[in-house]
This record gives sequence, C-alpha cells and structure tokens, in this order.
Amino acid sequence: MASLEDIKTIGVIGAGQMGNGIAHVIALADYDVRLLDVSAEALDKALGLIGKNMDRQVKKDLITEAQKEAALARITTGTDYSFLSDCDLVIEAATENEETKKQIFKALCPVLGPEAIIATNTSSISVTRLASYTDRPSKFMGMHFMNPVPLMKLVELIRGIATDEPTYRTIHELTKKLGKDTASAEDFPAFIVNRILLPMINEAIYTLYEGVGNVRSIDDAMRLGANHPMGPLQLADFIGLDTCLSIMHVLHDGLADTKYRPCPLLVKYVEAGWLGRKVGRGFYDYSGDEPVPTR
Repeated sequence: MASLEDIKTIGVIGAGQMGNGIAHVIALADYDVRLLDVSAEALDKALGLIGKNMDRQVKKDLITEAQKEAALARITTGTDYSFLSDCDLVIEAATENEETKKQIFKALCPVLGPEAIIATNTSSISVTRLASYTDRPSKFMGMHFMNPVPLMKLVELIRGIATDEPTYRTIHELTKKLGKDTASAEDFPAFIVNRILLPMINEAIYTLYEGVGNVRSIDDAMRLGANHPMGPLQLADFIGLDTCLSIMHVLHDGLADTKYRPCPLLVKYVEAGWLGRKVGRGFYDYSGDEPVPTR
C-alpha cells in the first residue's frame, strides 16, 4: 500500500488555472512534478505563469530566490500520457466536464504502475462515478483545491465509496505537507464549498436578472454589508461562468430541487461566450485598466 514516503513524483493533468497552481505548490514542497496537457502552448503559458507567481512570493519574502529556482527546475512538461508512467500520484485538473475526465482516466490508467494513486480536482462531480472509469477505485479520491491554489489554504478531501483508508490517509498527509488545511466532505453533489457558494452566486445573478440591483451595487452590497473579500458577480467572473453553470447543473440534476435551477442570465452569458476574466468579459469588461460592469 502506498504511503506518504512512497510519493516522490506527482503528475498533474491540465495546465490551466487550477493545474498550474497545483503544480506550483507541489514543486515548492520538494516533489518532482510532471505537468501534462494536450497543448504545448498551454504548457509554455503555464510555466510562465508559475514563474511570475513565484516572483510575487519572492517579493513578499514568502519564499527565497533559491527556493523558486529549485521548484521551477522540478517541473517538467509533456503532452503524452506515457510521460506520467513513473508517477506515484496523478492529480487530474482538467475542465469540469465528466466526459472529458472519463476519457482522461481511460488513457491514464494503462500507463500507471499498479500502486499509483489517482486524485481528481473536480469541484462538483461524483467521485464514486469518476472512480468507476478507472482500474483502481480503491486508490482514487477527490482532492479539490481552491482557486488561486498558491494563496488559498483549503483542500476538500472526498472519498468515493470504494476509496480505501491507506489512500485517504496518504492524501491527507500529503495535503498537510503542501501547507494546506483539509476539510473532509461526503460524496454529494458539489461537496461543501460549492454546495454553499454556487447557489449564492446564482442567487446574485438572479438579483441582477430581476433588476433588484446592478452589477456594482450587488457586489458592493456583499463586500461592504457581508464583509466578503469580493462581490459574488466578480467572484463568478474569477471562477469562470462556464464552470459556475456546470456546477449548478450538477446540483440541479443531482439533488432534483428547483432552488438549484441555473439563472437564465447565467445561461445566456455562457452561450454568448462571456465566461469571465479568462476571456476578458463576463459581468465585467476587463479590456481596460479597471474592470467595468457590462450591465
């Protein structure tokens, strides 16, 4: 059975916002990282972002220049699954789409050693169901990092129905070694954080849709009235409106309660391709020096 001492090399699948953040914190914890993506361009972009984010940590005296250089040297990149064959743990951090994740696990399992653990960074999809797409449900679990990964302290840990105790214990200990705190969640749709957070964001979008307030007033009300660090519409843009919609669909389908029905305005924004900060436009327009509300 794998234990924390057996974990030397960790693979990360997906070089997007979550994947590059996960690779960042793992490399700083002295692990060798294999970062995989289908796009070489995405991998180059990810390495650049990791370097810039580590530069910020150096300027804030959170890490030293030597630690930054050593961590960057521990990250290698590739586009073929065979690149992950020597990994003791692989964390899937691809887009929040079940079919995409299913295809990843089907391609990944044949190249991994029999003792390797697989974790998914899913923020809402059933861990038990994702585990069923692998050849090792007992060595599979959810490891939901928060965004932005280098800054946020929490990782939700979610067991599938078949996850064994050694796997859970190893991932729990690893998470602590990465400098994160853990919260254990049952395998219900959206787990803890998004079960609470996304309906709040969806309700804020309904508040905009129904004309109760405009973008600025809704965000200001929650920042100043509820002491939130950013408003719910700004946060939705930061998460990605497509991801918000995907999680609301998971909640609505999985719990069969009309209170989780995605707001039609959220659907319309996603259909328009206004997905938030990553494309430069969502509830705010990010093309200028300062974000400007689009409604």
